Amino acid sequence: MPIDPIRSIVIVGGGTAGWMAAASLAHFLKGRCQVHLVESAEIGTVGVGEATIPPIIEFIRTLGLDENDLIRRTQATFKLGIEFRDWTRPGHSYFHPFGPTGFPKDGVEFSAYWLKHRERAEVAALEDYSLQAVAARQGKFMRPVTLSQSPLATVTYALHLDASLFAGYLRGYAEARGVKRTEGRVAEVVLSADGAIESIVMDGGQRLGADLFIDCSGFRGLLIEGALKTGYEDWTHWLPCDRAIAVPCERTGPLSSHTHSRALPVGWQWRIPLQHRVGNGYVYSSRFIKDDEAHQRLMSNLEGRVLREPILLRFTTGRRRLAWNRNCVALGLAAGFLEPLESTGIHLIQRGIALLLQLFPDRHFRAADREHYNRQIASEYEWIRDFLIVHYHSTEREGDFWRYCRAMELPESLQTRLDLFRGYGRIVRNQEELFTIQSWLFLLVGQDVRPAGYDPLADTLTAEQGRRALADIREVVARCAAVMTSHEAFISQHCAATRE
Repeated sequence: MPIDPIRSIVIVGGGTAGWMAAASLAHFLKGRCQVHLVESAEIGTVGVGEATIPPIIEFIRTLGLDENDLIRRTQATFKLGIEFRDWTRPGHSYFHPFGPTGFPKDGVEFSAYWLKHRERAEVAALEDYSLQAVAARQGKFMRPVTLSQSPLATVTYALHLDASLFAGYLRGYAEARGVKRTEGRVAEVVLSADGAIESIVMDGGQRLGADLFIDCSGFRGLLIEGALKTGYEDWTHWLPCDRAIAVPCERTGPLSSHTHSRALPVGWQWRIPLQHRVGNGYVYSSRFIKDDEAHQRLMSNLEGRVLREPILLRFTTGRRRLAWNRNCVALGLAAGFLEPLESTGIHLIQRGIALLLQLFPDRHFRAADREHYNRQIASEYEWIRDFLIVHYHSTEREGDFWRYCRAMELPESLQTRLDLFRGYGRIVRNQEELFTIQSWLFLLVGQDVRPAGYDPLADTLTAEQGRRALADIREVVARCAAVMTSHEAFISQHCAATRE
């Protein structure tokens, strides 16, 4: 069967998802088909600060963007990980850093021999073996440098950025490469006889047809759900928070190189430091706290003057049953929502775009491609879901909300992981998963999930070999952190935003 190429694409919705998709399609398709984005200025983005994870740097480099220019124009800062305060219990704190931690020793994984020596009280805190964690605690940052066998060569980072400014930056990139934009709301979605989307009708009467439609319309899923009735898999049982209040304020604290997440009696609060302000939010369950009480709690925890009215968001955690249905692909909130606890929102947009390009269709829209896409996206959401659940479930906090989380029945996939770790500290994962063995180790140790024993292979190292390896790693990390500049000084030197 001859190729019948896609001639036109319509993206419904702008914001981060829409303009990431538009920029990527413009870059990779090189003008081979028309890309048209429709959005309404009346439907704004939250834009109070967005935390990302390291794959965003790959996205920036793949599009050939100037990283320093993007940072300046989005008021961004660098991010080395997330600090979790009061999650395991009030007063407790741990860090989830990016990047590698430690190294295997004679075939024994770092996690195995660290857990063995922790059992014998012969180790420092896990964070002391991660350059990203140590640097973040000290408010430091630098990009990786070319040094063989040095942690400074593998510095791994992401960004905090203003979501609205990021979308605007990508809009300029996309439009310069031929993407057309139409302002307005979608009034109607027209289906063809076979049930696919034929066109959309704007509120002014303009009709836009296309071969492929991309739904970036947010929670409502105007195309994927409103028109195609795809269905939604509700994960509220495992991720019970269904509200968020977001508000920016003046920054009075340090320009930290990490995101802050603080557990509260119901849910948690985020702090995302940008160059010009701080993004704050409170994620909670309306089943356990009223909106006005949540609003009051957030506002009482801000460090500086409020810069605009708070925004209340209502959501249902979960995902669409199909992210690709007929000739429509959903991205971002239209595809599903996993709360921002581990900053995975932009990553899931990025993965959806990358997989679409990998399986880019022609007008036949073959079932095998759609089915593979949907299986992969479903797995990615489920892997991240399980990682998030651990924060809520493995806790000693009191209160009705936290007792519910501690008692809830877990997905079988997560229960299996926890059982394996609780036995011998084993961490198993699919090679395609987002979160690495190191990420799982920091999470499980941070939430005080303790194995009954340790991997028997750790005994192939002598006690002295294990202690020496751990001491060497800690010493090298400390020396590397000592040569790093402060986060604020690095930004000032390389990518400070222009002050208005």
